[in-house]
Amino acid sequence: MAPRCWRWWPWSAWRRARPPPAGSTPSFRQQFSTQEQPPQICVVGSGPAGFYTAQHLLKHHPRAHVDIYEKQLVPFGLVRFGVAPDHPEVKNVINTFTQTARSGRCAFRGNVVVGRDVAVPELQAAYHAVVLSYGAEDHQTLEIPGEELPGVFSARAFVGWYNGLPENRELAPDLSCDTAVILGQGNVALDVARILLTPPEYLEKTDITEAALGVLRQSRVKTVWIVGRRGPLQVAFTIKELREMIQLPGTRPILDPTDFLGLQDRIKEVPRPRKRLTELLLRTATERPGAEEAARQASASRTWGLRFFRSPQQVLPSPDGRRAAGIRLAVTRLEGVGEAARAVPTGDSEDLPCGLVLSSVGYKSRPIDPSVPFDSKRGVIPNMEGRVIDVPGLYCSGWVKRGPTGVIATTMTDSFLTGQMLLQDLKAGLLPLGPRPGYAAIEALLSSRGVRPVSFSDWEKLDAEEVSRGKGAGKPREKLLDPQEMLRLLGR
Repeated sequence: MAPRCWRWWPWSAWRRARPPPAGSTPSFRQQFSTQEQPPQICVVGSGPAGFYTAQHLLKHHPRAHVDIYEKQLVPFGLVRFGVAPDHPEVKNVINTFTQTARSGRCAFRGNVVVGRDVAVPELQAAYHAVVLSYGAEDHQTLEIPGEELPGVFSARAFVGWYNGLPENRELAPDLSCDTAVILGQGNVALDVARILLTPPEYLEKTDITEAALGVLRQSRVKTVWIVGRRGPLQVAFTIKELREMIQLPGTRPILDPTDFLGLQDRIKEVPRPRKRLTELLLRTATERPGAEEAARQASASRTWGLRFFRSPQQVLPSPDGRRAAGIRLAVTRLEGVGEAARAVPTGDSEDLPCGLVLSSVGYKSRPIDPSVPFDSKRGVIPNMEGRVIDVPGLYCSGWVKRGPTGVIATTMTDSFLTGQMLLQDLKAGLLPLGPRPGYAAIEALLSSRGVRPVSFSDWEKLDAEEVSRGKGAGKPREKLLDPQEMLRLLGR
């Protein structure tokens, strides 16, 4: 899907030779000449966007060679570091990515930071095409007073902590408080709430890190509030995640029925997925549970709730000023209707005591290299259907292309489209002709700079070590957290 609003960007580089319609893609494999030079293609990022882009290129061009560069020592991006540990079925795409990486025409180059170890123009000089698929590695800040206090974390960092992202392994959140507040009402917010409230014994057989599990075992958090600026019709989470929260063992939901007044009539015209989600919210908020569910809720020791029409104003400090002790929320009302409705302050506010604040208001991409155009307001690389504006031969896919929205399947479709555009440009003669050295040139550069890339076979050694460490505890794996330990295991 093409990003919105790029009609304001000049794109003279592509204007003269619009490629044929997208429908022609399936026959590409037969159309490429066996006499042409094998295209050397570089993909930056080994998450879903990177792997799906590589998969499409390898499938639809019989001679293409793809190198996948990754700053971490290990592949798979947010599938490894973002998907919740109690959602193992979502991680099954790793099997598909592994098949791609094992192809004789694909190579994984881990432990290489593009923009630091090697510049994008250097990659462009070595490859026929470069695809930037490095995702959204930053988070949207709240920009409110008190955000810097101990006890305030981004949900992205918290997720990275319990999922074993090396840069977050020292996070050490203090869970000795009674109440946690999560700002934002998307799937990540519900993931974080669920992990905070799930009885630890239910997580023991997942791939959550042992360090995180130890902290969660000692947690005193009993109540989690999930706060949104708008109302029930605008929540960003999906019905699957909501159902998991409602059924979470040892917990009961707290929803204010007045937040749902008049909603029954308004949901008649909304799309079916939104309607089903809102109906489930309505039933949970307004209907008396059956005897079995009532008994389950009565015995619950933990609670969670959705607070609507509230916007964060300030994180409140403890009396000694040394940590977060609450959050001041502006009361809002909606202007407009449906998903386009905008929250505006009413002038009222309320204080909510809490010892932990987790900001889940969105991920954000960073610029990777001064040579690459970047829209800092939207946090994306300006592009037309994956072609970077005014930089022929440079492409993008995934969140850095369209923004941090959608699920893995959305990214798959998006990445296939970028791969399709690249192959159309190759066929139309819009990419460099003649041979390109590919990794041979980059390897020499990295070697001269003291950078030693990690291969996919290296990753498979680390993978075997993780699986072996997890086996004794009945876990699918115990993730390695320290890059230096990983390198030692590889004999570096």
